[in-house]
Amino acid sequence: MAGGGGGGEGEPEFQIAPMIDVLLVLLIFFMSITTTQVLKVDQSIQLPLSQNSIKRDTQRSEAIVNVLWNAQTKKPIYKMDDVIYPELADLSKALAERRKAAGTKVGGSPDLSFRAVIRGDRAANAMAVSRAMEAAAEAGISDISFSTVNHD
Repeated sequence: MAGGGGGGEGEPEFQIAPMIDVLLVLLIFFMSITTTQVLKVDQSIQLPLSQNSIKRDTQRSEAIVNVLWNAQTKKPIYKMDDVIYPELADLSKALAERRKAAGTKVGGSPDLSFRAVIRGDRAANAMAVSRAMEAAAEAGISDISFSTVNHD
């Protein structure tokens, strides 16, 4: 009676089915990660131009704050993870919770690699972006980055 397992002499058989299963699981994992990253970014924002912009480091924990400009009311709209924060105090609390959820490093020290990324609309004034920076500072975030593009 011939068994399917190895054990005897001869070459072991290569099983393709488990490899396909692992490949599909990895594919689903990476697809879900990229869709959550895309959901954090508001595509309606026109980022400012900067000739010195560099690619974002994706290895760090971060919170993405979108600063939209409402042309009718001439006021900024602060948005994080599809939630609009009408008050900066609410945004600061949400950023503090996100920072705490990012965890602490070994040894109990806070995770210094956590940052806030501010995506300000081209039409937004400097005061609107400055207020988003203040909200991040009140949340205890000292590393703040700005999103820009280097071409139109």
